[in-house]
Amino acid sequence: MIDSFKKIFSAGDSDASSGHSKPDIVREKSAQHYEKAKQFFPGGVNSPVRAFKSVHGVPLFIEKGDGCRIWDADGNEFIDFCCSWGPLILGHNHEKVREGVTAALQNGLSFGAPTVLENELAELILKNNRYLEKIRFVSSGTEAVMSAIRLARGYTKRDKILKFEGCYHGHSDSLLVKAGSGLVTFGETSSAGVPESFAAETVVVPLDSREAVEEAFKRFEGQIAAVIIEGIPANNGLLIQEKEYVRFLREITRQNGSLLIFDEVITGFRLGFEGAAAYYEVQPDIITYGKIIGGGMPVGAYGASAEIMGHISPDGNVYQAGTLSGNPIAMAAGIAQLSVLKSGVYKTLNSKAAAFAEALQRFADARNYKIKVFSVGSIFWIAFTEKDSIRQASDIDPLSMEKYKIMHRELLNRGIYMGPSGYEVGFVSHAHTKTDLEIAKRAIFESLEVVFRNGN
Repeated sequence: MIDSFKKIFSAGDSDASSGHSKPDIVREKSAQHYEKAKQFFPGGVNSPVRAFKSVHGVPLFIEKGDGCRIWDADGNEFIDFCCSWGPLILGHNHEKVREGVTAALQNGLSFGAPTVLENELAELILKNNRYLEKIRFVSSGTEAVMSAIRLARGYTKRDKILKFEGCYHGHSDSLLVKAGSGLVTFGETSSAGVPESFAAETVVVPLDSREAVEEAFKRFEGQIAAVIIEGIPANNGLLIQEKEYVRFLREITRQNGSLLIFDEVITGFRLGFEGAAAYYEVQPDIITYGKIIGGGMPVGAYGASAEIMGHISPDGNVYQAGTLSGNPIAMAAGIAQLSVLKSGVYKTLNSKAAAFAEALQRFADARNYKIKVFSVGSIFWIAFTEKDSIRQASDIDPLSMEKYKIMHRELLNRGIYMGPSGYEVGFVSHAHTKTDLEIAKRAIFESLEVVFRNGN
């Protein structure tokens, strides 16, 4: 494979095709599976974005993954930058993770009782994370955040939560809200089934605005239990916040007796072993995790100081429970993955991801394409914009998603899989080799030529 691409790569970053579309890949079997799935599931899927409503064609039904590649039901092969939405930082079907899971399977799938594997994963995390003293495992990122919010309310004896427009924290009722008009508003439900009374306990402000946060604390003095922010907002574009702003959040929450919650479901163990807390050099009061600590299995966790965690049942009066919490298979997968990460993966991973993003930006700049490639650690986002920085959700042009829609189709036709929405970020994994990234760069270059061929 390497030899077959030598000629293509020799021209350098600025060379690409003349912008011709590729024929659509065959999706016959995926289409058949999708039609059947629609008989069983709302929209034919078990999570909305999988339905491909924001991009062309029917969703791909994936049959297997290995390394940085996945294969669909029609036998199409793709270099994968979705990585199951982030948790597969080592790539698909990693040998160590597979061996750990296989060994654990021999002893049973679930016990609803403590296992040594819980101790082992907790010790691995806590001994290598200066921002936590105790942790509690749950089964998803949504559950972790939901539990952290309850803990913050129970600890402070306050009800209101301050969140930011453009930050996603799972689908629990309190956090499925969006901003209304004005600088600071009560939350407005963004999903049917969420009572207005629930949403009213959530205050929503724009990101990157000290004034909005200060006004919120003034208006709701003594009522805000916690401020919650994604470690680096990465569910609505990649909205990288300045360190000074995050440190301001730490200061104002302390001044007002509120807690600061970092939702590190995406950034935790992705930016580095200590995640965004280390990136910003900020000590949050509570941190939530998910995705990566399960090695591909369903898992989540939240942690804090021993004093704050002492309020969780059975030690305290904040109740939270789960039959599958600390599931031995998920723990085994997490132990294997985090052990590999701890051995020294991040420097090389983050370096090749940065080089990949920089190459894409050079190509766009050379052709004066209105594109900015934002990246941090091994996360990247291709934005169709001229803005050098995007820190607020309102700075994203909805019309730019039409360009992403074209690019996504062209990438699929060239064997590259990205998330089926222009608001989603991409992930580079440890399994992506230099050759893989060169192939992907070439495909992205050609796809962008198609997008801008007619002056779009």
